[in-house]
Amino acid sequence: MLKLKKIKDSLSSFQIIILGFVGVILLGAVILMFPVSSADGVYTPFADALFTATSAVCVTGLVVYDTATYWSDFGQVIILILIQIGGLGVVTVASLLALLAGKKISLMQRQTMQNALSVPQVGGIVRLTKFIILTSFSIETCGALLLMPVFVPKYGIKGIWMSVFHSVSAFCNAGFDIMGSETGEFSSLTSFAYNPYITIVISALIIIGGLGFITWDDIVTKKFNLKAYRMQSKVIITTTLILIVVPAIIFFAFCFDGHSLEEKICLSVFQAITPRTAGFNTADLTSLPDIGIIITILLMLVGGSPGSTAGGMKTTTLAVLFSNIIAVFRKRESANYFGRRVDDSVVKNASALLMLYSTLAITSALVITQIDGISIKEGLFETFSAIGTVGLSLGVTPGLSHISHTILIILMFWGRVGGLTIIYAAFSNKDTTASKYPQESIMIG
Repeated sequence: MLKLKKIKDSLSSFQIIILGFVGVILLGAVILMFPVSSADGVYTPFADALFTATSAVCVTGLVVYDTATYWSDFGQVIILILIQIGGLGVVTVASLLALLAGKKISLMQRQTMQNALSVPQVGGIVRLTKFIILTSFSIETCGALLLMPVFVPKYGIKGIWMSVFHSVSAFCNAGFDIMGSETGEFSSLTSFAYNPYITIVISALIIIGGLGFITWDDIVTKKFNLKAYRMQSKVIITTTLILIVVPAIIFFAFCFDGHSLEEKICLSVFQAITPRTAGFNTADLTSLPDIGIIITILLMLVGGSPGSTAGGMKTTTLAVLFSNIIAVFRKRESANYFGRRVDDSVVKNASALLMLYSTLAITSALVITQIDGISIKEGLFETFSAIGTVGLSLGVTPGLSHISHTILIILMFWGRVGGLTIIYAAFSNKDTTASKYPQESIMIG
């Protein structure tokens, strides 16, 4: 016991976050293996159970089996629990359990919570955790209640469970659905493609979940006093709006010819929102023109916002890179937003993340295309969907080899836990020095 405590004390907060995610994934995979988890009462191969558990905890939505038809009611409940834990964060859920048990939160635990939630300071972290839990469950409950008027009349008493499942899945940006038994395997929300009500409710849940806990806190405590918001919240809200409006216009203009005006609006708006880690789809992705595929891939790379239920590279990363570009063009010393300067270290981190995410996704796509013989378009779509924790697919996921599934598991884990968290966990114990090498200029461009 003393030895375990010693090991625990030697771990950094980033290593604890990673081990927490790994532990929940492995536990979920073991449970999903048992016959009670499958609809046919058979054992599920560990590799497939691991893929499903990783996809659920990493709120991705890529699946090797249709969730509604392969998994039993028990299995679906386990998947939903994994989605909830993954969406709120393993550390957040663990902190909630500690608070409910009346345990005191140590400084190390508070630092771990700070890193897990991507908040700037330790102070107020316990209050923020309580706020996150209460707000999340409230929003998911409201989402379920809003979905019931459609699902219950259509599917009977089963509609209640479907409303709860899809509300949690949408809010957590997971993209898992249980429509397969009603509208066909892997059908997602295509049967509601032209339903404005469902489009609005699911889209709202996705957006709210992807904004981030810090932004929620600003909205709730400061209401419409936008000037009082943190710079991060302002950047997130602005970037999110741009990433919805601009792609929606492009999808409307180029991707859904042959549909009525109302249908085009529903399809375009939803397709602009869902690629940023949500994973539901109302359109046939295989029929999208190349411009639609490219825009979707780019949106999948960006993902949601820091400290949210979403994964991916993050909206703030894109915003910082864009602001830095403007600063270079205007010959300014540093990037800035809303009268505030962005620290150079943040710009460096953003540049590193873009390079890492892009390189990992492209390299993985090249490997998968060689192993499984799929097209490069399908490979890129699959890997960017995985690293962005999106879950959209061109229909190739179930047929991929175990090696390709393993690659996707790694990408999903990377996208949800966060590239910087993994890097800091790997190098947190490395010795660093304050000395600097001599400076010399190098020309670029």
